Amino acid sequence: MNVSDTHNKRMASMTFGSVYPHYVTKVVRKGKTVEELHQVITWLTGFDDAKIQELIEAKVTFETFFAEANLHPNASLITGLICGYRIEEIENPLMQKVRYLDKLVDELANGRKMEKILRNP
Repeated sequence: MNVSDTHNKRMASMTFGSVYPHYVTKVVRKGKTVEELHQVITWLTGFDDAKIQELIEAKVTFETFFAEANLHPNASLITGLICGYRIEEIENPLMQKVRYLDKLVDELANGRKMEKILRNP
């Protein structure tokens, strides 16, 4: 998928903490919990609750957020469309990771079973 460098740079410089409240609102509105959201974030990144909070308070960018993450080995199993983008076709590695997280949050909000979201074969 062709995306402009400007778009990629804008997304890379966006802070995780500025997007996190939107994730919370989305899942809570659909009857899910912050704990479930954290379970999904932890699965993808390896961050525990304290580290997630630390990164929010430090106002780290998505670039730093994913640079510090230990991406789950099964993250590449996250496929499909999110925000109009086919995840498996995104060429920019950082953008792909951001979309992985977006997709997992969407699946949680839409009521997909946690076993399926976490893609543990």
